[in-house]
Amino acid sequence: MNVRPVFSRYLWRFVFCCALLWVAAQAAPNVPPDQYFTGTITALEDGKITARRTVLGKDSTRSFQITSQTRIEGRPKVNARVTVKYVTTEDGDMAVHIIVRAPIAKK
Repeated sequence: MNVRPVFSRYLWRFVFCCALLWVAAQAAPNVPPDQYFTGTITALEDGKITARRTVLGKDSTRSFQITSQTRIEGRPKVNARVTVKYVTTEDGDMAVHIIVRAPIAKK
């Protein structure tokens, strides 16, 4: 039995698969990573939502654009707790998914 042709056949398959993976990785679009912001809605306008949060004593406020592709779960209103999944674009932060959280129960 000749081992060389069998080894050569598998080697070429391996090289071909590696080349395909490399080409696919190079052709993949540069999609910005998703980010999340959880806080309280301070302003709600047409096409824009602003939320504020406090982390380790520091206040942080962010505004997000709302587009027709933005998924909204619940009814956003001022002072409602919200989690915003967003991507940063050239035009600013764009909301991808807005989840309005249930109010915190008072004891």
